[in-house]
Amino acid sequence: MSGDLTVELAGETLCLLPERAVHWRSTLLIADTHWGKAATLRANAVPVPHGTTAEDLARLSSALARTGAERLVILGDVIHARQGRSPATLGTLARWRERHPGIAILLVRGNHDQRAGDPPEELGIRCVDAPFAEPPFVYRHFPHESREGYVLSGHIHPAIKLYGGGLQRATLPCFYFGRRVGILPAFGGFTGMGRIHPGPEDRVYAIAGDEVIGVSNSD
Repeated sequence: MSGDLTVELAGETLCLLPERAVHWRSTLLIADTHWGKAATLRANAVPVPHGTTAEDLARLSSALARTGAERLVILGDVIHARQGRSPATLGTLARWRERHPGIAILLVRGNHDQRAGDPPEELGIRCVDAPFAEPPFVYRHFPHESREGYVLSGHIHPAIKLYGGGLQRATLPCFYFGRRVGILPAFGGFTGMGRIHPGPEDRVYAIAGDEVIGVSNSD
């Protein structure tokens, strides 16, 4: 896809996808799906739209198909909360899994996973605690450095504010790569964003529609 962007990191070549995912070798990495968040809010009488999980899964299917990835690594926070484990949400996930039985899935647990519980066994997701090393990378949910390698993480839902002519401005989800830690954007479309303030040596790549673009790290 023309909107993908290839970067070098820790001696490896990574492809950043506008689907809010990273493709490395045969693996697709995502973070912070927060599936069931809308169901959680509805359970608390907050009127929010239906179908957000299905939309995310369609985007995930597209990324898997066009990259040919054979494995999916999720860097924490698969299900938003216990109330999000609704029959509708779990049924949507189960039907998606039935269409992708050959994809190996690894979840590195995050803080929401500790509260919501591991996904149902029938989804075939291997669940592990952080850190999980796969040299030269270390997978974890929280963006903390590791002596074992370069950390790929989530949790922050990073976003960068961009300015244009005519007082235009936009806050976009982004990939952030610091000296020892990288943070992926939240994969879930029904999540908030946390604005980052990168340092002079940090690299930031924003997702602008169907394109990943490198941006200046000036605030």
